[in-house]
Amino acid sequence: MKKLLLILLFFSTFVLKAQETHKRALILMGSAFDITVVSENNVSANEAIDLAVAEISRIEKLISSWDLNSETSAINKNAGIAPVKVSEELYQLIERSIKISELTDGAFDISYASMDRIWKFDGSMTEMPSTTDIENSVSKVGYKNILLDKNRGTVFLKNKGMKIGFGAIGKGYAADMAKRLLQKKGVVSGIINASGDMNTWGIQPNGLPWKVAITNPLDKDKAYALLPIKGAVVTSGNYEKFVKFNGIRYTHIIDPRTGYPATGILSTTIFAPSAELADALATSVFVMGVKTGMDRINQIPGIECVLIEEDGSVRTSKNITLEIKN
Repeated sequence: MKKLLLILLFFSTFVLKAQETHKRALILMGSAFDITVVSENNVSANEAIDLAVAEISRIEKLISSWDLNSETSAINKNAGIAPVKVSEELYQLIERSIKISELTDGAFDISYASMDRIWKFDGSMTEMPSTTDIENSVSKVGYKNILLDKNRGTVFLKNKGMKIGFGAIGKGYAADMAKRLLQKKGVVSGIINASGDMNTWGIQPNGLPWKVAITNPLDKDKAYALLPIKGAVVTSGNYEKFVKFNGIRYTHIIDPRTGYPATGILSTTIFAPSAELADALATSVFVMGVKTGMDRINQIPGIECVLIEEDGSVRTSKNITLEIKN
Protein backbone atom coordinates (compact mmCIF):
# COMPACT_ATOMS: atom_id res chain seq x y z
CA MET A 1 0.00 0.00 0.00
CA LYS A 2 2.84 2.36 0.93
CA LYS A 3 4.61 1.54 -2.32
CA LEU A 4 1.45 2.31 -4.30
CA LEU A 5 1.05 5.61 -2.44
CA LEU A 6 4.65 6.58 -3.24
CA ILE A 7 4.10 5.76 -6.91
CA LEU A 8 0.95 7.90 -7.00
CA LEU A 9 2.74 10.80 -5.29
CA PHE A 10 5.64 10.54 -7.76
CA PHE A 11 3.22 10.43 -10.71
CA SER A 12 1.21 13.45 -9.53
CA THR A 13 4.43 15.42 -8.97
CA PHE A 14 5.67 14.50 -12.44
CA VAL A 15 2.39 15.57 -14.06
CA LEU A 16 2.42 18.87 -12.19
CA LYS A 17 6.01 19.60 -13.25
CA ALA A 18 5.21 18.70 -16.85
CA GLN A 19 2.67 21.50 -17.02
CA GLU A 20 3.54 25.13 -17.69
CA THR A 21 1.76 28.46 -17.74
CA HIS A 22 0.80 29.87 -21.14
CA LYS A 23 -0.35 33.47 -21.41
CA ARG A 24 -1.88 35.64 -24.13
CA ALA A 25 -2.52 39.40 -23.96
CA LEU A 26 -5.21 40.91 -26.18
CA ILE A 27 -7.89 43.59 -26.42
CA LEU A 28 -11.47 42.48 -25.75
CA MET A 29 -14.55 44.48 -24.76
CA GLY A 30 -12.47 47.59 -25.44
CA SER A 31 -10.07 46.68 -22.59
CA ALA A 32 -6.82 44.84 -21.99
CA PHE A 33 -7.28 41.15 -21.21
CA ASP A 34 -4.66 38.60 -20.12
CA ILE A 35 -5.65 34.95 -20.34
CA THR A 36 -3.38 32.44 -18.61
CA VAL A 37 -3.82 28.67 -18.62
CA VAL A 38 -1.78 25.83 -17.19
CA SER A 39 -1.26 23.18 -19.83
CA GLU A 40 1.19 20.54 -21.02
CA ASN A 41 1.90 22.14 -24.40
CA ASN A 42 1.32 25.19 -26.61
CA VAL A 43 -1.26 23.47 -28.80
CA SER A 44 -3.70 22.61 -26.00
CA ALA A 45 -3.04 25.96 -24.31
CA ASN A 46 -3.86 27.94 -27.45
CA GLU A 47 -7.00 25.89 -28.05
CA ALA A 48 -8.16 26.72 -24.52
CA ILE A 49 -7.35 30.41 -24.85
CA ASP A 50 -9.21 30.54 -28.19
CA LEU A 51 -12.29 29.13 -26.45
CA ALA A 52 -12.03 31.79 -23.73
CA VAL A 53 -11.71 34.56 -26.32
CA ALA A 54 -14.77 33.31 -28.20
CA GLU A 55 -16.79 33.20 -24.98
CA ILE A 56 -15.78 36.73 -23.95
CA SER A 57 -16.67 37.99 -27.44
CA ARG A 58 -20.07 36.32 -27.13
CA ILE A 59 -20.71 38.07 -23.82
CA GLU A 60 -19.70 41.40 -25.31
CA LYS A 61 -22.29 41.04 -28.09
CA LEU A 62 -24.93 40.19 -25.50
CA ILE A 63 -24.39 43.14 -23.15
CA SER A 64 -22.98 45.83 -25.44
CA SER A 65 -24.93 49.08 -25.56
CA TRP A 66 -22.79 50.20 -28.53
CA ASP A 67 -23.96 47.33 -30.72
CA LEU A 68 -27.29 48.55 -32.13
CA ASN A 69 -28.40 44.95 -32.66
CA SER A 70 -27.76 43.77 -29.10
CA GLU A 71 -30.52 42.91 -26.64
CA THR A 72 -29.23 45.64 -24.32
CA SER A 73 -29.65 48.24 -27.06
CA ALA A 74 -33.18 47.00 -27.70
CA ILE A 75 -34.03 47.50 -24.02
CA ASN A 76 -32.64 51.05 -24.08
CA LYS A 77 -34.40 51.96 -27.34
CA ASN A 78 -37.74 50.93 -25.87
CA ALA A 79 -37.39 52.81 -22.58
CA GLY A 80 -40.76 54.24 -21.64
CA ILE A 81 -42.35 52.54 -24.66
CA ALA A 82 -42.60 48.77 -24.28
CA PRO A 83 -41.10 45.73 -22.50
CA VAL A 84 -38.47 43.78 -24.45
CA LYS A 85 -38.20 40.00 -24.40
CA VAL A 86 -34.59 38.96 -23.81
CA SER A 87 -32.58 35.76 -23.48
CA GLU A 88 -32.64 33.98 -20.14
CA GLU A 89 -28.93 34.74 -19.67
CA LEU A 90 -29.35 38.52 -19.97
CA TYR A 91 -32.53 38.45 -17.89
CA GLN A 92 -30.70 36.69 -15.06
CA LEU A 93 -27.74 39.09 -15.26
CA ILE A 94 -30.10 42.06 -14.93
CA GLU A 95 -31.97 40.32 -12.12
CA ARG A 96 -28.72 39.76 -10.20
CA SER A 97 -27.70 43.36 -10.85
CA ILE A 98 -30.90 44.60 -9.24
CA LYS A 99 -30.26 42.38 -6.21
CA ILE A 100 -26.80 43.94 -5.84
CA SER A 101 -28.45 47.37 -6.04
CA GLU A 102 -30.73 46.37 -3.18
CA LEU A 103 -27.76 44.99 -1.21
CA THR A 104 -25.81 48.24 -1.62
CA ASP A 105 -28.73 50.66 -1.16
CA GLY A 106 -28.39 51.80 -4.76
CA ALA A 107 -24.63 52.49 -4.67
CA PHE A 108 -24.47 50.01 -7.55
CA ASP A 109 -26.99 50.64 -10.31
CA ILE A 110 -26.87 49.49 -13.94
CA SER A 111 -29.16 52.38 -14.88
CA TYR A 112 -26.14 54.65 -14.21
CA ALA A 113 -25.91 54.68 -18.01
CA SER A 114 -28.74 57.24 -17.92
CA MET A 115 -26.48 59.81 -16.23
CA ASP A 116 -25.51 62.99 -18.03
CA ARG A 117 -21.71 63.16 -18.33
CA ILE A 118 -21.18 66.52 -16.65
CA TRP A 119 -17.97 65.57 -14.82
CA LYS A 120 -14.77 65.54 -16.90
CA PHE A 121 -11.61 63.81 -15.77
CA ASP A 122 -9.38 64.73 -18.71
CA GLY A 123 -8.01 67.94 -17.19
CA SER A 124 -10.54 70.20 -18.92
CA MET A 125 -12.71 71.01 -15.86
CA THR A 126 -12.00 74.38 -14.23
CA GLU A 127 -14.94 74.48 -11.83
CA MET A 128 -17.53 72.19 -10.30
CA PRO A 129 -20.88 71.70 -12.02
CA SER A 130 -23.78 73.56 -10.41
CA THR A 131 -25.98 71.84 -7.84
CA THR A 132 -28.90 71.96 -10.29
CA ASP A 133 -26.85 70.36 -13.07
CA ILE A 134 -25.68 67.61 -10.71
CA GLU A 135 -29.22 66.85 -9.55
CA ASN A 136 -30.52 66.83 -13.12
CA SER A 137 -27.71 64.53 -14.25
CA VAL A 138 -29.16 61.60 -12.29
CA SER A 139 -32.86 62.35 -12.79
CA LYS A 140 -33.34 59.29 -15.03
CA VAL A 141 -31.27 56.92 -12.86
CA GLY A 142 -33.02 54.43 -10.61
CA TYR A 143 -32.86 50.65 -10.51
CA LYS A 144 -36.39 50.50 -9.09
CA ASN A 145 -37.63 51.66 -12.49
CA ILE A 146 -36.19 48.56 -14.18
CA LEU A 147 -39.25 46.33 -14.35
CA LEU A 148 -38.83 42.59 -14.85
CA ASP A 149 -41.53 40.10 -15.86
CA LYS A 150 -40.24 36.64 -15.06
CA ASN A 151 -43.13 34.80 -16.72
CA ARG A 152 -42.69 36.63 -20.01
CA GLY A 153 -38.92 37.05 -19.77
CA THR A 154 -39.16 40.77 -20.45
CA VAL A 155 -37.29 43.88 -19.28
CA PHE A 156 -38.91 47.31 -19.27
CA LEU A 157 -37.30 50.63 -18.43
CA LYS A 158 -40.19 52.60 -17.01
CA ASN A 159 -39.11 56.11 -18.00
CA LYS A 160 -38.14 57.54 -21.37
CA GLY A 161 -34.46 58.37 -21.57
CA MET A 162 -33.47 55.58 -19.19
CA LYS A 163 -30.58 53.35 -20.15
CA ILE A 164 -28.80 50.38 -18.65
CA GLY A 165 -25.12 49.55 -19.03
CA PHE A 166 -22.82 46.86 -17.71
CA GLY A 167 -19.57 48.81 -17.40
CA ALA A 168 -19.34 48.07 -13.68
CA ILE A 169 -20.11 44.36 -13.91
CA GLY A 170 -19.70 43.19 -17.52
CA LYS A 171 -15.98 42.37 -17.57
CA GLY A 172 -16.32 40.48 -14.31
CA TYR A 173 -19.19 38.46 -15.74
CA ALA A 174 -17.17 37.72 -18.88
CA ALA A 175 -14.25 36.53 -16.74
CA ASP A 176 -16.58 34.22 -14.81
CA MET A 177 -18.08 32.72 -17.96
CA ALA A 178 -14.70 32.16 -19.62
CA LYS A 179 -13.40 30.47 -16.47
CA ARG A 180 -16.48 28.23 -16.25
CA LEU A 181 -16.11 27.17 -19.88
CA LEU A 182 -12.42 26.29 -19.52
CA GLN A 183 -13.09 24.30 -16.36
CA LYS A 184 -15.72 22.29 -18.24
CA LYS A 185 -13.15 21.64 -20.97
CA GLY A 186 -10.74 20.20 -18.41
CA VAL A 187 -8.29 23.09 -17.99
CA VAL A 188 -6.99 22.45 -14.47
CA SER A 189 -5.71 25.92 -13.63
CA GLY A 190 -5.58 29.47 -14.95
CA ILE A 191 -6.38 33.15 -14.66
CA ILE A 192 -8.81 35.31 -16.62
CA ASN A 193 -7.62 38.89 -16.08
CA ALA A 194 -10.23 41.22 -17.53
CA SER A 195 -8.44 44.54 -17.25
CA GLY A 196 -7.94 44.02 -13.52
CA ASP A 197 -11.07 41.94 -12.92
CA MET A 198 -9.39 38.63 -12.13
CA ASN A 199 -10.84 35.17 -11.72
CA THR A 200 -8.57 32.24 -10.91
CA TRP A 201 -8.83 28.52 -10.41
CA GLY A 202 -6.40 25.75 -9.53
CA ILE A 203 -2.79 26.38 -8.56
CA GLN A 204 0.49 27.31 -10.24
CA PRO A 205 2.62 24.53 -11.76
CA ASN A 206 5.00 24.82 -8.79
CA GLY A 207 2.17 23.85 -6.44
CA LEU A 208 1.75 27.33 -4.94
CA PRO A 209 -1.48 29.33 -4.99
CA TRP A 210 -1.95 32.21 -7.40
CA LYS A 211 -1.20 35.55 -5.74
CA VAL A 212 -2.25 39.11 -6.43
CA ALA A 213 -0.29 42.27 -5.72
CA ILE A 214 -2.24 45.20 -4.30
CA THR A 215 -0.90 48.42 -5.81
CA ASN A 216 0.22 51.16 -3.47
CA PRO A 217 -1.94 54.09 -4.67
CA LEU A 218 0.61 56.60 -3.38
CA ASP A 219 3.31 54.95 -5.53
CA LYS A 220 1.62 52.94 -8.27
CA ASP A 221 4.91 51.41 -9.44
CA LYS A 222 5.14 49.51 -6.15
CA ALA A 223 3.00 46.76 -4.66
CA TYR A 224 1.70 47.32 -1.16
CA ALA A 225 0.97 43.70 -0.32
CA LEU A 226 0.64 40.21 -1.75
CA LEU A 227 -2.40 38.03 -1.14
CA PRO A 228 -3.20 34.48 -2.28
CA ILE A 229 -6.28 34.24 -4.50
CA LYS A 230 -8.98 31.62 -4.27
CA GLY A 231 -11.58 32.76 -6.75
CA ALA A 232 -11.92 36.35 -7.92
CA VAL A 233 -10.33 39.67 -7.03
CA VAL A 234 -11.11 43.15 -8.36
CA THR A 235 -9.47 46.48 -7.53
CA SER A 236 -11.02 49.89 -8.18
CA GLY A 237 -8.86 52.99 -7.77
CA ASN A 238 -9.15 56.75 -8.11
CA TYR A 239 -5.44 57.49 -8.18
CA GLU A 240 -5.42 58.01 -11.96
CA LYS A 241 -8.76 59.68 -12.82
CA PHE A 242 -9.87 62.44 -10.48
CA VAL A 243 -10.40 66.21 -10.14
CA LYS A 244 -9.70 68.45 -7.18
CA PHE A 245 -11.82 71.41 -6.05
CA ASN A 246 -11.51 73.31 -2.76
CA GLY A 247 -9.00 70.77 -1.52
CA ILE A 248 -11.35 67.81 -2.08
CA ARG A 249 -10.39 64.97 -4.40
CA TYR A 250 -13.34 63.77 -6.51
CA THR A 251 -12.94 60.36 -8.14
CA HIS A 252 -14.25 59.29 -11.55
CA ILE A 253 -16.51 56.82 -9.71
CA ILE A 254 -19.81 58.67 -9.33
CA ASP A 255 -22.61 57.96 -6.88
CA PRO A 256 -25.62 57.13 -9.11
CA ARG A 257 -27.97 58.29 -6.35
CA THR A 258 -26.60 61.83 -6.00
CA GLY A 259 -24.50 62.59 -9.08
CA TYR A 260 -21.50 63.48 -6.91
CA PRO A 261 -18.17 61.66 -7.31
CA ALA A 262 -16.96 59.45 -4.46
CA THR A 263 -14.40 60.83 -2.02
CA GLY A 264 -12.21 59.52 0.79
CA ILE A 265 -10.91 56.27 -0.72
CA LEU A 266 -7.89 55.74 -2.97
CA SER A 267 -8.43 52.08 -3.79
CA THR A 268 -10.75 49.20 -2.99
CA THR A 269 -9.85 45.55 -3.49
CA ILE A 270 -12.62 42.96 -3.21
CA PHE A 271 -12.17 39.19 -2.92
CA ALA A 272 -15.26 37.16 -3.83
CA PRO A 273 -16.31 33.80 -5.28
CA SER A 274 -17.15 35.46 -8.62
CA ALA A 275 -15.57 38.34 -10.56
CA GLU A 276 -19.07 39.62 -11.37
CA LEU A 277 -19.83 40.18 -7.69
CA ALA A 278 -16.34 41.47 -6.90
CA ASP A 279 -16.59 43.94 -9.79
CA ALA A 280 -19.92 45.32 -8.59
CA LEU A 281 -18.90 45.53 -4.93
CA ALA A 282 -15.58 47.25 -5.65
CA THR A 283 -17.48 50.13 -7.22
CA SER A 284 -20.17 50.08 -4.53
CA VAL A 285 -17.74 50.32 -1.61
CA PHE A 286 -16.11 53.34 -3.23
CA VAL A 287 -19.51 55.04 -3.39
CA MET A 288 -20.64 53.99 0.10
CA GLY A 289 -17.44 55.24 1.73
CA VAL A 290 -15.03 53.74 4.25
CA LYS A 291 -17.27 53.04 7.25
CA THR A 292 -20.50 52.09 5.50
CA GLY A 293 -18.66 50.14 2.80
CA MET A 294 -16.56 48.09 5.21
CA ASP A 295 -19.52 47.46 7.51
CA ARG A 296 -21.51 46.14 4.55
CA ILE A 297 -18.69 43.86 3.38
CA ASN A 298 -18.31 42.38 6.87
CA GLN A 299 -21.97 41.36 6.72
CA ILE A 300 -21.66 39.38 3.47
CA PRO A 301 -20.36 35.79 3.86
CA GLY A 302 -17.42 34.86 1.63
CA ILE A 303 -16.51 38.46 0.72
CA GLU A 304 -13.34 40.23 1.89
CA CYS A 305 -12.02 43.73 1.28
CA VAL A 306 -8.88 45.87 1.51
CA LEU A 307 -9.38 49.64 1.53
CA ILE A 308 -6.69 52.27 1.20
CA GLU A 309 -7.82 55.71 2.35
CA GLU A 310 -6.69 59.06 0.96
CA ASP A 311 -4.12 59.49 3.75
CA GLY A 312 -2.57 56.12 2.89
CA SER A 313 -3.98 54.21 5.86
CA VAL A 314 -5.16 50.67 5.21
CA ARG A 315 -8.32 48.99 6.42
CA THR A 316 -9.17 45.33 5.97
CA SER A 317 -12.30 43.28 6.49
CA LYS A 318 -12.31 40.98 9.47
CA ASN A 319 -10.87 37.81 7.89
CA ILE A 320 -7.93 39.17 5.84
CA THR A 321 -4.26 38.92 6.75
CA LEU A 322 -1.96 41.03 4.58
CA GLU A 323 1.46 39.84 3.45
CA ILE A 324 3.16 43.26 3.44
CA LYS A 325 5.94 43.84 0.90
CA ASN A 326 8.95 45.82 2.08
